[in-house]
Amino acid sequence: MIYTVNRCKNTKSPSCSQCILRQNGIFTTMHFLYNLAIIILEKLLPASSLFSSKMRLFVNGRRDVFAQLEHSLLKDTPVIWFHAASLGEYEQGVPVMEAMQKHFPEHQLVITFFSPSGYEIKKANAFAKATTYLPLDTPSNARKFVDLVQPDMAFFIKYEFWPNYLSELARRGIRTYLLSGVFRTQQPFFKWYGKWMTKTLSAFEYFFLQDVSSSKILTTLGFDNQVVSGDTRFDRVSRQIEMDNTLDFLEEFTQNSLCVVCGSTWPEDDEIIVSFINNQKGDAKFIIAPHEIRADKIAPLKQRLKVNTVLYSERENTTLTDCNVLILDTIGILAKAYSYAHIAYVGGAMGGTGLHNILEPATFGVPIITGSHLDKFPEAIRLRQLAGLYAVNNQDEFDKILSKLLVDVKFRTQTGMIAGHFINSNTGATESVMEYLNRDS
Repeated sequence: MIYTVNRCKNTKSPSCSQCILRQNGIFTTMHFLYNLAIIILEKLLPASSLFSSKMRLFVNGRRDVFAQLEHSLLKDTPVIWFHAASLGEYEQGVPVMEAMQKHFPEHQLVITFFSPSGYEIKKANAFAKATTYLPLDTPSNARKFVDLVQPDMAFFIKYEFWPNYLSELARRGIRTYLLSGVFRTQQPFFKWYGKWMTKTLSAFEYFFLQDVSSSKILTTLGFDNQVVSGDTRFDRVSRQIEMDNTLDFLEEFTQNSLCVVCGSTWPEDDEIIVSFINNQKGDAKFIIAPHEIRADKIAPLKQRLKVNTVLYSERENTTLTDCNVLILDTIGILAKAYSYAHIAYVGGAMGGTGLHNILEPATFGVPIITGSHLDKFPEAIRLRQLAGLYAVNNQDEFDKILSKLLVDVKFRTQTGMIAGHFINSNTGATESVMEYLNRDS
């Protein structure tokens, strides 16, 4: 396994036996403490489910994983395993899943999720023979899971690093890859408490990385089995424009009006959006797709709007042409809704919840506005540098840039063209992955 040993002060040799023993002792101790913490967590989680619906899904969904796998998987049929933390990582994996089904049709796919927000939405996906939660990362769970699944290949997406699963895959010599990987100096590998985890990265046969920064950081950890292949999400969203994105109710709602689509919004996003709508002097129409679509969250949003507003669930009994705002209290249609946008606002970066997918509107050549918390989103930072995205800090900045985009046709068109070109010039990550996998076949 590849890891760095601190140089002994009393010798010039990096392989001093005393240093190695000391380092291995630290690694063993930290790994033991990690396992202990996970086991304790596994015991305590059922109690937490009493107070949180999300935790209830997290706990209950893991109770029958092994039985579900035994029931769903075909015997004597090889398996390719994809693991995603949540919905965004799943979307990154989709282009490779599609390619794997084409190039390895004799294999069945297993997809696992860590988060309920991914599993609950995609548990009925079109790719996998079995879709489950990933059992918590204990040594016994890792052994039992790999015993059942017996994958020929395993793909971990973006930055899912589970030491016991990786160690089990490595012990059995299973080909394992990191897909659209991201490395940052804030990760545990660079902290005193997480350095031991660096050893588990040796489980990866190859790292397919999103950016040069990740490549440089991974190199400092001692790994050169890597390539900057790019982000597979670009491949995913670039195909959306080729699909039929027609939605009859949006045809009726938008007519010939300018349309602003506000996707995956949180309360701090809604605050500035509602204020603009209530005070706007033009006749632009707004589609708002809140991140949380619970009725108790949607009702106050609708109530604050002083213009004619309709919910998606109410559309059958409403003349949509008379409405100024349409709230999507449903999931699964936002990507198509972006095709009706002249301008997009993408939520999550006005507060600390995390920016949502800017690539979906960008693929339609739509100028984008977001909040300003973009530090962990390199694609948003790059698009802002290219002037295809504008990040705002407050109501005043939001009002100014949105008003300019609504009024200035040339500015809006140029900004949208930059966004569209950004997508087209960054596709190809999936092809890079498949070239590597097919070179020995």
